[in-house]
Amino acid sequence: MSTRVLNKSNIWLTGASSGIGEALVRELAKHGHKLVITGRRQQPLDELAGIWPEQIHTAVADTTSRDQLAALSGTLNHFGDLDTVILNAGTCEYVDIADYDSAIIEANLTTNVLGTARCLDIALPALRATRAKGKPARVVIVSSSAWWFPFSRAEGYGASKAALTYLAQSLRADLAAEGIEVVVVSPGFVKTPLTDRNDFPMPFMVSAEEAAHRIHQGLAKGKREIAFPRRFTWTLKALNCLPQTMIDRMAASMARKTDTPS
Repeated sequence: MSTRVLNKSNIWLTGASSGIGEALVRELAKHGHKLVITGRRQQPLDELAGIWPEQIHTAVADTTSRDQLAALSGTLNHFGDLDTVILNAGTCEYVDIADYDSAIIEANLTTNVLGTARCLDIALPALRATRAKGKPARVVIVSSSAWWFPFSRAEGYGASKAALTYLAQSLRADLAAEGIEVVVVSPGFVKTPLTDRNDFPMPFMVSAEEAAHRIHQGLAKGKREIAFPRRFTWTLKALNCLPQTMIDRMAASMARKTDTPS
């Protein structure tokens, strides 16, 4: 079993102001890790730092902005050599097919894929410096299990998460020679401010706290793929093995009925 995250680590965590990110801050700080936490809003980050002032340093930034990320690159080593980067910042916007707008696709891709990719501009140099000293380093990318099945209205979100997972797995191949590990996290439905907006059934939903615990537990065990809850993710993987014609019929039967646009 890997002990890299069980040991006290220096971590950069994005999307820390709410949802899974906030819960991860609490989970990791509780176990003694030191974190540089990033989000768009200062107040929730300050509230977390107020609980663990010796373990948390705030670095406000929009992860889609190259300039804002470049400005905080020097803070990633606030607590010393950076051991782990957890790229969690993301969004979820759904398509209304009767009023299709490509801006929804763009918004998902910009935040979920480009935002993550731009974080790597500053994360990889810091992790390489850590590896140069013979210490372990890892990138953790929070994706989703949603892209395993073509859910209605999820054209933008699902496509962005499929791209994000592919990005992570390709990075894993390219960074293997440098000894930088890449971990992909694929949650099912997690109760967060994003899912609170959903108006459809969300089976096997878990709390943000449970999600954070599962992620921390998976990292502590040295897993490279962390997917949960099992009943939901295994169901999606099984459905994905069906013939495409069956998947298409199932997806169409689940689609929300809308009026045909005039």
